[in-house]
Amino acid sequence: MKKTSTRLADGRELVYYDSRDDVVRDTADPRPLHPVATTAEIREDVLLGDRVAVASHRQDRTHLPPPDACPLCPSRDGRHTEIPDSDYDVVVFENRFPSLAGDAGRCEVVCFTSDHDASFADLTEERAALVLEAWTDRTAELAGLPGVEQVFCFENRGAEIGVTLGHPHGQIYGYPFTTPRTALMLRSLEEHAARTGGANLFDDVVARERADGERVVLDTGHWTAFVPYAAHWPYEVHLYPRRRVPDLPALDEAARAEFPRVYLELLRRFDRIFGGGRPPTPYISAWHQAPLRDPRRDAFALHLELFTIRRTSGKLKFLAGSESGMSVFINDVPPEAAARRLREVASGS
Repeated sequence: MKKTSTRLADGRELVYYDSRDDVVRDTADPRPLHPVATTAEIREDVLLGDRVAVASHRQDRTHLPPPDACPLCPSRDGRHTEIPDSDYDVVVFENRFPSLAGDAGRCEVVCFTSDHDASFADLTEERAALVLEAWTDRTAELAGLPGVEQVFCFENRGAEIGVTLGHPHGQIYGYPFTTPRTALMLRSLEEHAARTGGANLFDDVVARERADGERVVLDTGHWTAFVPYAAHWPYEVHLYPRRRVPDLPALDEAARAEFPRVYLELLRRFDRIFGGGRPPTPYISAWHQAPLRDPRRDAFALHLELFTIRRTSGKLKFLAGSESGMSVFINDVPPEAAARRLREVASGS
């Protein structure tokens, strides 16, 4: 991998990640951009203990432009975009419309490919491995920034999810606090250890799923993917490395080498569960990494959670009264049935 860091016209950082070492990235951004002005601030909900990012400047962000006006495509034929070069492998840059900024954190955009009409599932294993390297490198870089407490790499795909740009891309957030979801996991982890005399909750969950087998979707030499026993979403898969580690930089080489094949297979199955991938299945793919300075960090387990809001062809799972009002999910698809369906649509079946 070759990494080239540069700056856009308004001072935001942009980083090219290339598979080849001989690629030269020296094209300047010629756009007459003003420095990014943000209004991002973090407020605390004192009743729930949650934090809310208030970012009114995001109201003006680009919303579903036509392909010939996509800001994530390379700059070509006299049209200048967020990526100055005429082609790229993987690119990461600071978001022009960040939810978090300055003392309130950092937001980055990750472009997986220059092909506007592709998706992550269309990538080669080599390119998926390069994306993993970019996620890993950015996790390490953001972890070194003052005030960042947790790094979150994720992808939203599909208009139903609410994406504002159709180009295949994801995001990375550097939160200035431990997220509420992670805090709940850490509390459960601590309570389980106290109840069992020191057992690790993540290890026990994965061991239970592998022993039971009914909800396992993929089980390889270095990764295990399963539908959780109490899945919140109609089709939801959790992917864990066999060797527990707190974050992406801690993955060993064997797990890194196997990840592209495993992850691409999961994404392609998601595209097939509702009839061949047309229209593509909307999903959220989220890496859960340990907070950077929590004393329970080494007991946390890096894992990826992949889920879709589609419950059947043409029908979405909406967060209605119980889910939105009380955070009590109601799932119409039994996890065992979801796992069975995801096994049925395996490549080559």
